[in-house]
Amino acid sequence: MSRLYDTVEPSVIDEDMLQKAVEEQGPKDEAGKIAKAEGIDFGDVTALRLEFKNVLEIDNLWSFANLTKLQLDNNIIEKIKGLDELVNLIWLDLSFNNIEMIEGLDKLTKLQDLTLYNNRISRIENMDKLTDLHVFSIGNNNLTDLENVVYLRRFKKLRTLNLNGNPFCEQADYKQYVIAYISSIDFLDYRLIDKQSRDAATERYHLLIEEMLHNERQAEMRQDEDSKRQIEEGTYREAYVDGLNGPDLFEGMYADDTEGKKLKEMPGVDELIFDYGLQEHEKRQEEVNQFWECVEEAKTENKDAGTFYIDEFLNMKKKVFAELNHITDSNLTDQKVREYNKEVTGLWDKLMALELQLVDQFEEIIKEFERNLQDMGSTFIENVQGYLSQCRDLENNHHERMLEIAIVTLEKFVKNELDDELSEDLRNLGLSLDGAPLDETSYLWTKTQSSMLLHLHTMFIY
Repeated sequence: MSRLYDTVEPSVIDEDMLQKAVEEQGPKDEAGKIAKAEGIDFGDVTALRLEFKNVLEIDNLWSFANLTKLQLDNNIIEKIKGLDELVNLIWLDLSFNNIEMIEGLDKLTKLQDLTLYNNRISRIENMDKLTDLHVFSIGNNNLTDLENVVYLRRFKKLRTLNLNGNPFCEQADYKQYVIAYISSIDFLDYRLIDKQSRDAATERYHLLIEEMLHNERQAEMRQDEDSKRQIEEGTYREAYVDGLNGPDLFEGMYADDTEGKKLKEMPGVDELIFDYGLQEHEKRQEEVNQFWECVEEAKTENKDAGTFYIDEFLNMKKKVFAELNHITDSNLTDQKVREYNKEVTGLWDKLMALELQLVDQFEEIIKEFERNLQDMGSTFIENVQGYLSQCRDLENNHHERMLEIAIVTLEKFVKNELDDELSEDLRNLGLSLDGAPLDETSYLWTKTQSSMLLHLHTMFIY
């Protein structure tokens, strides 16, 4: 199924191999000569073929940042790795290798065509980030579990799928199962799926598909809710107001206050900080965005200036090299070389000056950013402390009012003048074990005082 290398010397993807491949696959004739003389920047290469090179390990491709098509087929590769920098890759061929596991593809979010034909893969997995996948070939591997194909349902743009040559293809219901569950595909194993085959597959599996669709919708709704909640919670944490957009603070005050819960039931008986925190978070976020805008603006201006100097130098370089090809006088040649070296030094000086200028700009931007955030943070803390002080005052007022209500309620209870029925717990607060009234004022004062202290402690830890 895959290539062996016990008699083949493994190769390494090194500078020489890459340079040779780029030159062979680059422009030809006169354009090729010029490109070879001036050198080809790997960052400009968009397609690269490294097939039949006996490559054992994927490495040293980080400089091909604009690569869109990569062929690594017919090698002896055992592990998918070293591709994280190729973020613009659209087409990837890793067929006819010794790969046992799908991995290392998370950064290739633009990938549309993936070929893993003729390897040793036993499970379809680790492809969640490839949301733009159109074509997927994984034939002639070791796939035995037909249900594993259901994993491919997440790729809504998948149109062409090749599974031919895997062990599960021997099952009688293989094609109908794949067509029914992966309904987005138009081609299976290089053949167009006709209407009759699709209708037959749908009819056979429609009950199971309906159940799966229902489960997928429910799972998607839960995922959306979880994502929304996580985003909100993250925003609240950044705004330092998590736990303040509901009854958490109030309920926390009564969490350990068993007596207070009973007092709270007597007849007659927070979102200011939360809203303020969100408003201040928006201001801080606006400041952060403005900071990055200034950084990007400085970088862009610096880059444009540098690009201008470099383009100017490259034009001069072409002109000098062209003149050198026609000069026969050695003295004149030496003069041209000296002039060229002087231009190189001048370019270096200009670029270094731009770099130092950028550093100075960054230092000033960072200082201003730090000053603004410190001011905003100090104001935020001061105001929140003021709000919490108001909360403590309200708790004191609440305590006094609660004590008044408790005494009045107990007096009415003793005189049997209460209109509302009291719970057993509340009754026991004002009665002794034998049912006789206790010293109401001192007893209830102790209970409400204990309740108030617990509440103030809760507010303190918030």
